[in-house]
Parts: sequence; structure tokens; C-alpha cells
Amino acid sequence: MNLLFSGNDYVFDGIMTCLLSVFKRTKSKEPFNVYVLTMDVSHLKKEYVPISKEKTDYLDAISKKYNKENKVHRLDVTDIYMKEFSKCPNEQCYCSPYTLLRLFIDMIDEIPDKILYLDADIMFNREIELLYDTDIEGYEYAAARDHYGKYLINPNYINAGVLLFNMKMCKETGLFKKARALIKEKKLLFADQDAIYRSTTKKKMLPQRFNDQKFLHKHTVVRHFSKRLFYLPYPHTDNIKQWHVTKIHKVFGYDQFDDCLYEYIYLRRKFEDEG
Repeated sequence: MNLLFSGNDYVFDGIMTCLLSVFKRTKSKEPFNVYVLTMDVSHLKKEYVPISKEKTDYLDAISKKYNKENKVHRLDVTDIYMKEFSKCPNEQCYCSPYTLLRLFIDMIDEIPDKILYLDADIMFNREIELLYDTDIEGYEYAAARDHYGKYLINPNYINAGVLLFNMKMCKETGLFKKARALIKEKKLLFADQDAIYRSTTKKKMLPQRFNDQKFLHKHTVVRHFSKRLFYLPYPHTDNIKQWHVTKIHKVFGYDQFDDCLYEYIYLRRKFEDEG
């Protein structure tokens, strides 16, 4: 199974916690290939530095404890980004320019024909096979609806935090080429997400349980800890991530991920001590 993440040095905690949830929930003996796209655009912001090889090597070592054939690949795409998107209208997009990196995957030889893109703020509540084994023959990708966008934009507006790509068809339809062209042309409200949505020829819609951005049910496969609206004690937004362990307990009242989060705390401290 092939997984894809992207981000700067700060995605380390997210990728670690997400992978722990994948490894602990999976029933398959099939190994994982994990690809991490990163880049150096510190000229835009000082924190926009690539995730270090030291950190991806540590993630690789963690992965191998669950299956010795697991592998974490670090792919620096700074050169591609500078050529394609430097000074484009969406460089200062709503989240960060790292969300744009998935739009390059048709240009990277290492990327396999079927790959699951995941934002770093995701945890698996059930086995990944329920999602990964989705038949996407004849579709560019499979995705679930965006929790707010399905009301405010379009009933089938997708959330791009979980995307199961059929790379062969994406290349045939030119999905990523069209998306890159949109990114270069004009400012988009949700940048990469809008570009993918507008460039789609054919997508498979998944039930919300494969990308639940607000709730955690027994049937939830993927819990996506994206920014959300809270009504109490007064209307406000908060951006609680899974590695904010105290808030996960106090605000959400979750204990379903404790096996992953407690191991994360141990492994994170170990990394810092050894560093």
C-alpha cells in the first residue's frame, strides 16, 4: 500500500501519529511505501524548511518495527516548485504552499499507480484497507465531501485531505496539468482543493466516514482534525490537532487513539533525547 504526505519540518508529529494509527489498526501484512514530499521555501517564511532526513529516517525506523519491509521515502521537490509555482497567485494560500505539492505527483517517477494522499492531521479509527481497497478503476480519484463545502459551495465539493488517486487515469485526463494551470492563473479560495475539484473529469464519492472532519463515530474510518467551528461556550473556530493530546482528551473527550498517542509521546521524547 502506498501513502503520500507533504509538508515542512512541522509535519513530523502529524505523520508520526497518523502512521501509528495506520500500523496499529491495519490487519493486512502487505508492506507500506510512504512518500513524504517536502521543499525549502524559507525565503517566504523562516519556518518553511523541509522536513529533515533525520526525521524521515526516524519515521522509517518506526515503520520497520511494524513490518521490516515498510519504507519511508523523502522526496525534496524544491526545484519543481520553484519552476512551476514560484511567485504564482496562490503562493500565499490559505494554509501553506506545501498543500500545493501533491499537484506535482504526475511529474515524479517514483509515485506508483495507486496512492493514498493524506493530510498530516489525520488518524485512522479503523483499518486502512476499508479505504485503500476501494475500486477506483475508471475514476481519477476517490474522495469524501467537505463538511462545510458541501453546504456552502456544492453538494459534491470534496475535501482534499484524503484522496485515493488512480495515477494512470489522472495522467490520461491531465488532472494535475489542468490543476497546475489554474494555480498559476488566478487566486483560488482553497488553492489546491479548488484546483483539483475544478480539474476533475470523474471522481468517486466516498461516504463521510472516510474523511470525518467533525465527528468520531464507531463506523468512522478516518478522523480528520481540520479547523472547525465550535458553538460553545461561544461561537469560535479552533484548530485542534491529534498531537495536542491534552485537548484531544479535554475538548473532544476521545480515548480511542490513546494507544497511538501514548506511543507517540514516548517516541517523540526518545527522538529528542537521542538528538
